Amino acid sequence: MAEELTPSTPEEEEPQIKQRKNTLYPSVSDELAENMAGGWADTELHDLQPIAQAGHTADRRAALSARFPGERLVIPAGNLKTRSNDTEYSFRASTEYAYLTGDQTEDGVLVLEPTAAGHRATVYLLPRSNRENGEFWLSGQGELWVGRRHSLTEAEQLLGIPAKDVRELADSLREAAGPVRAVRGHDAGIEAALADKVTAERDEELRVYLSEARAVKDAFEIGELQKACDSTARGFEDVVRVLDKAEATSERYIEGTFFLRARVEGNDVGYGSICAAGPHATTLHWVRNDGPVRSGDLLLLDAGVETTSLYTADVTRTLPISGRYTEIQRKIYDAVYDAQEAGIAAVKPGGKFRDFHDASQQVLAERLVEWGLLEGPVERVIELGLQRRWTLHGTGHMLGMDVHDCAAARVEAYVDGTLEPGMCLTVEPGLYFQADDLTVPVEYRGIGVRIEDDILVTEDGNRNLSASLPRQADEVETWMASLKG
Repeated sequence: MAEELTPSTPEEEEPQIKQRKNTLYPSVSDELAENMAGGWADTELHDLQPIAQAGHTADRRAALSARFPGERLVIPAGNLKTRSNDTEYSFRASTEYAYLTGDQTEDGVLVLEPTAAGHRATVYLLPRSNRENGEFWLSGQGELWVGRRHSLTEAEQLLGIPAKDVRELADSLREAAGPVRAVRGHDAGIEAALADKVTAERDEELRVYLSEARAVKDAFEIGELQKACDSTARGFEDVVRVLDKAEATSERYIEGTFFLRARVEGNDVGYGSICAAGPHATTLHWVRNDGPVRSGDLLLLDAGVETTSLYTADVTRTLPISGRYTEIQRKIYDAVYDAQEAGIAAVKPGGKFRDFHDASQQVLAERLVEWGLLEGPVERVIELGLQRRWTLHGTGHMLGMDVHDCAAARVEAYVDGTLEPGMCLTVEPGLYFQADDLTVPVEYRGIGVRIEDDILVTEDGNRNLSASLPRQADEVETWMASLKG
C-alpha cells in the first residue's frame, strides 16, 4: 500500500527550494509542482440524470420540513473511521443522511435552512481536488489517492439538491442563529460547531422521527429490498455449490463465498454473515466463522446482500451439510418451519406487530411440551416464558436501510404498533439446544435451527420477498441436490 508524502518543516528543506508553488507540501520542488498542476483534460460531466431515488428523497425532505418548521436541521453522512494506524474502514454513510439525499460520500452534510415557505435544502460536500496547489495528488483526500469525486455541479444534477463546499460549513453553523437540531454520532466536527446551539432532547426527537419515517417503504425502497433478496438467494446458491470446499477448509470459505456475491451485485453484506456449522449454530450471533464444516452437521447461514443504494436483505436457512437431514434434525427443523408458517400468516395490515411473534412462540411451546422438554399446559409455558430457554430471541424486526431498521422508534410506534402496507419485517423463529444443555436428551444437543424470511406487508396480506429460497425440508434437500449436481 502506497504511503502519503508528509509535509516538511522549513528546517528540513533544501536551501535552493525554499519558495514553493505548492502551498500544502513545501518539500515538493517548484518544477514538479508546476508539472503536476497542468496538462490535465477537462473531465467535468454534463447533463447528468438524477439518481433513481431523487424524487423519493425530495418527498422525504418535504415531510421532514413539515415536522420541524422554523428550525435548522443538520444531518451528517459521517467520516472515515480508523481501522489501524493510517488505514480506514470502508465508508458507509449514515442511514439518515443517505435516506434523505441518496448520497453516500464521506464528510457530506445535509442542512435544511428554515424559510417562510418551509426549508431550503443544501448538501455540503467535498468538491473536486484542487490541481493548482497540489491537493489532488499530495493530500490524503486527493483524487489521485482516493478516486475522482463528483464536482458540486455534478452532485446537484444527480441529487437534485444545491451543493456547497463542506469545508465552509462549520464556520457557517457557528455563526447561525435560531433553533437547530442535528443527528448525532456521525461527525464530531459538526457536533463541535453546534455545541452551544443544540440539546440532547431536541436532537433525539429528530433521530426518532427519522427512524419512524422509514417504517413504511415507498416503491423505490420495496424494489431495492426485492433486489437485495434476489441477490441474497443467489449467494445462498453459491454457498451450497462449494460446501465440499468448505468441508476441506472452514466456515470462512462460506463467508468468503457469500461476500463475493454481495460485492459483485451490491455494495457489501448488510451485516456480519453468520456462517455457523454444527454446534456454532446455537450461538445467535456467531460471526467468528472459523470453525470446521462437517458432513452430518447442520449449517445455519444468516446473511444478506446490501444493495448499492444501501438496502439490505436478512435471510437465514439451516441446511444439512451432507444434503440430507437426519431424523432428529428434521424433527427440530419441521417444528421451526411450522412456527415460521404461523408467524408469516399473522403478518397483515391492521395486525399488531407482536402477533407474528406470539403465533410462532405458540407453536414452538406446543412442540417443546409434546417432546417432554417442558411440562404443560402450553398456556402456562407461554405465560412464564419457559420456552425461551431454547427459543431465546424475538421472532423478527423491521428491515430496510439498517438490518434492524427503525431502531430508534418509540415503543408505541414499533413493537406495540400496528402493521401497515409497505412495512417490511423479518419472521425468524428458532430452536437452539446448546451442546452443554443437560436438560435435553443427548441427541438434541448442539443442534440449532433458524429459518428467516423478509416479509412485506401488502394491502391484502403479505408477500415473502425471499420466497425464491426453499424452506420446507424436502424442498431444501431437492434444491441442494440440484445445485451440487
